[in-house]
Parts: sequence; structure tokens; C-alpha cells
Amino acid sequence: MVFADLFFLFGFLPAFAICYLLARLLDQGFESLSCRNWVLVFFSLVFYAWGEPVYVLLMIGCVLMNYLAGLVIDRANDTWRTVALVVGLVCNIGILGTFKYANMIAETLSSFGLPVANPHIALPIGISFYTFQSISYLIDVYRYDSPAQRRFSNLLLYISMFPQLIAGPIVRYDTVASEIEDREVTADDVAEGLYRFMLGLGKKVIIANQISAVADQLLGQLSEQTTSIGAATGLIAFALQIYFDFSGYSDMAIGIGRCLGFHFKENFDHPYCCTSITDFWRRWHMSLGSFFRDYVYIPMGGNRRHQSLNILVVWFLTGLWHGASWNFVIWGMYFGLIVALEKFTIVKLEKNLWLRPLLHVYSLVIVLIGWGVFYFDDFGQMLLFFRQLFTAGGGLDFLTRSLVMNKLWLWVLAIVCCLPLRDWLKRGVENETARMVCHILVSIVILGVSIALLVGATNNPFLYTRF
Repeated sequence: MVFADLFFLFGFLPAFAICYLLARLLDQGFESLSCRNWVLVFFSLVFYAWGEPVYVLLMIGCVLMNYLAGLVIDRANDTWRTVALVVGLVCNIGILGTFKYANMIAETLSSFGLPVANPHIALPIGISFYTFQSISYLIDVYRYDSPAQRRFSNLLLYISMFPQLIAGPIVRYDTVASEIEDREVTADDVAEGLYRFMLGLGKKVIIANQISAVADQLLGQLSEQTTSIGAATGLIAFALQIYFDFSGYSDMAIGIGRCLGFHFKENFDHPYCCTSITDFWRRWHMSLGSFFRDYVYIPMGGNRRHQSLNILVVWFLTGLWHGASWNFVIWGMYFGLIVALEKFTIVKLEKNLWLRPLLHVYSLVIVLIGWGVFYFDDFGQMLLFFRQLFTAGGGLDFLTRSLVMNKLWLWVLAIVCCLPLRDWLKRGVENETARMVCHILVSIVILGVSIALLVGATNNPFLYTRF
């Protein structure tokens, strides 16, 4: 089940809202959040089990293991709490490695002539996200940043919460630990949450889904006849697709969480407005970046020692996290090398206002080339793409011209929406009533157009659910 689906919008979500509101009435008598939390857990498990009923047991088993490890870390002496942390981390990483990378390892060994059978293990949806949240929990408890969760059901709620379960953002335990048992929801929270959800829905359905057709036609059907302009146009289309797809999901997750009283941190900050690759990765998938910064980069020494090595290790892991294919590792190392080089060069020039336009163009070119590596897990197709991109020439072919001109409104909308429009609106419209009217009108338009586009749509999964 995905957010951008008519059943979710008009079936699952209303059913959840009704049950949650009834639970709120029950909780008023007990002055607790117990009933609401159980409703959230139940619907989260249903949400996850909708497509993969077997793997919901795997997730519950992971939560139980982390729950027990957290209790030991919280109560034991220094030696045993360290042992519990190591065991918990090994189990989490082992589960992720088995389900996500076993096939890749087998295929790689087979390519070197070793007789290793491919186990063909299916990848559970969201395992990369909930595994990292489990690791976050254990480390936060170990560092005394948060107390261990005494109730198994509350930890299950944190790991399985359906707004952020299958495609993030990666919610750190210390961010929501207090809100699991003590949260208040105001009218402003609900209004802002619904508006944020609608913005995310529009990003996904109106922009990402539509522009994906352009990327699929130009990149998915790549051939020797593809021109350089056609390859470049397809690459730009994919860059816009993956941004609006992923940031749209994050917006919807943050919006639903806000309606429930949870304040998830931002995951995107208009990354295509960047002035360097370092700046781009401060703005893109910020929850993953902060995870690797706090749990890998800084413990390895951060900026204090072996900085370049630390950066490369983090980016190797970042690439590997994104998928069980060597193109993701290459993609990660590509950005790792550039970020490491920028530490001694371009980062020092970013404050120069005269250079910012040039740095912006440089950043977009580097990012687009990276998306080319990211898109193709077949190395033959990847080499063909870059050959066509840089050497094919051929001018503006009929297919590319048609895809640009027939969808000109979409290209303009996508490029404009890469800008911080919401921030500009907030600063430009200071009157609260006027701002509320704008939010309502925008939400109604987005909902109406999205419903029209979703009717008859057969498949619109979020890209990051497969990572």
C-alpha cells in the first residue's frame, strides 16, 4: 500500500482517522495515549502487511530483538551493555545484509567463476529504513541520549509507524521518544499537517508520476539512435522524478505525523538550489546524511583525523545502502570523491556571491551525471547512455521535441516547484487568514487534480520503497 493510492486516501486513511478519534475519546478517561498508540500500531501493521504479510513477522521479530537489547543496555554494567549493543548491531546489520545483499554477493561471486547459487531472496519493503531506525534506538540508549523503552508496544510503534515506515524519513529515536507517550495535537497541527500531506501528494501524482513517463521513454528505451539531447532530456526528467517522488513521500509522512502530534525532522531543503555538491547533500535526504554523520563519520574521527578516508567510507556505505547493485557503490564513491575534494577547494568559495551562479551550474551538472550512474544497474546500458550523452550529437529529435512541447506545462511546473515557494509564501503572506485561504485553495486543487490522475492508474510505487 502506498500513500498515492485511491484506496489509501478514501479507504485506509478515513478508517484509521475514525478509529483514532474514537481511541482519543477512550484515552480521555484514562488520561493516557494508550488506546491511540494501539490503534496506530494496529493500522501500521495492516499497512505493512497489505503487500507483504509474511515480512511483517520479520519486522516484529526485529523489534523484539531490539527491545531486549535496549533493556540490557539500559540496565547492565558497562561490559554487558557494550556486549548487548554489539550483538544488537550485528543482528540488525546481519538481517539487512542477508535480505538486501545476499543476491548481489552471490551474483558477484558467480561472475568470478565461483559456483555460488543465487538464493533469490525477496527484499522486504522498508527494511533499509526500519533497520536504521532500530540502530538509532540502540545507539541513542547506549549514549544515554534517550531512555530505553519499557513497553514493547511503544517500541513497535516507533519502528512500524506507517507514515514513515516504507520510505522514510529515517526518524531518529531521540526525535520522537517523548512524543510516543506524551503528545498534544492542536488545530494548527492538523491544518498544517493536512496541507503538507497535500503538497506531497501533488509532488508525487501531478509531477513525479507524469514526468516518469518522459524518463522511461528516453532512458528506459535507450538505443544507438538516442541523441545527446534526448539522453540529456531523459536524465533531467529522471532527476526531477526522483526528487518529487522522494520529497513528496517525505512531505506526506511529515504531514501525517504532524496530524498525530509527531514532529519529524525535514528530509529535503530544495536541493537543486545548491551551490556545491557538499551543499546538495546537506539538502537531500537529510535524515540519512545526519544518520551517517552522527553514527559513522564522527565516531571514525570526523574532521579531526583521516577526514578524506572518513568521507569515502561514509559514501561507500551511502551508495551500498541505496541498493544491492554495484552501480550504487560507484555512485556513492563518485560523490564521496567530489565531496572530499570540495573540502579543500569549492567549499571555501561558496560565500563569494559573484561565483554562486557558476557554482550552481557546476553542481547541477555533477548531480545530473551522478543520476545517470544511479539510474542504470546494467553496466552495458550505462556505458551506452554516457556514450550517447557525450558523443551522439544529432540535434533535437522528434521524440524528444514531442515529450518537451506536449508536456511543457509539466516541465515549467517541475522546475518552478524546485524553488522554495512555500517559504516565499510564508514570508510574503503575513496575514494568517489569507495564508489559510491560500492553503485551502491549493489543497483543493491538488486533491482534485490528483484524484483525476489516479483514476485508472495501475501502478505508481514510490522509487525509494525498493531501496
